[in-house]
Amino acid sequence: MGNDNIEELLQREEAFHDEWALSENVDDIDVVNLFESFMAMENSYAMSKMGDLKGKKILDVGAGLGESSVYFALKGAEVYYNDISPKMGEFAEKLAAKYNVKLNLMIAPIEKLELYADFFDIIYCANLIHHIPESDHDYWIKTMHSSLKTGGTLITWDPLRYNPIINVYRKMAMEVRTIDEKPVGFDILKVYKKYFKTVEHREFWFTTLWIFLSYYLFRRYSPNKVRYWKRIFKEDKKKIGWWFTPLKALDTLLLKLPGFRHMAWGIVIVSKK
Repeated sequence: MGNDNIEELLQREEAFHDEWALSENVDDIDVVNLFESFMAMENSYAMSKMGDLKGKKILDVGAGLGESSVYFALKGAEVYYNDISPKMGEFAEKLAAKYNVKLNLMIAPIEKLELYADFFDIIYCANLIHHIPESDHDYWIKTMHSSLKTGGTLITWDPLRYNPIINVYRKMAMEVRTIDEKPVGFDILKVYKKYFKTVEHREFWFTTLWIFLSYYLFRRYSPNKVRYWKRIFKEDKKKIGWWFTPLKALDTLLLKLPGFRHMAWGIVIVSKK
């Protein structure tokens, strides 16, 4: 991707996320729920792969509102928050103050940062890779690898490109995402395996995607006014657990099968240096 095109993309991303940050209220954010609710399947899995975070140096890339950064800090980590958006960084600072933790802010695209080599124990990136042009995947993953200590872990999770229902939803929800996003495919695993000693992946959300359909068909949430992937964390297990829990169990079985994995909403990739 040419330098001019990259600059235009970065400007679009910064402006979009600045606007998003200005629309949010710190009092509405529950960082613990984001990681520990019955809906937090990706994050629960990620935490199981991180182990004890006390004293660990964590780089949280594309950290947005800062929920994950604050949660890691609550667990005792030394957290380096990164985002392209200055307004997101300001919001994250307010969120950290709410929870009485400290974040080390790094406001810039990764492409413009000089990261120390062999420095971080963990690098965490939620819903970020699909914002990066495919032509830059190799450079980006190589940079993450270089910044990790030997034995360090890179954890990323992003939407997959195969599920037709999700692809319809994405076309409908154009106002709550950037135009440059492009869900990943399983072929991206080759890039991770090029640099990392071990690469594991797990897929999430198949039959459980029924909740998205219920948001649209029954609750009448506009895809352009309600971020469905954020709204799920407000769900009450007492109210929907009776039907959602069996679907989670069914997904656990089905998404172990290669054919069904392509129908998952998202993939979590855990890579060890």
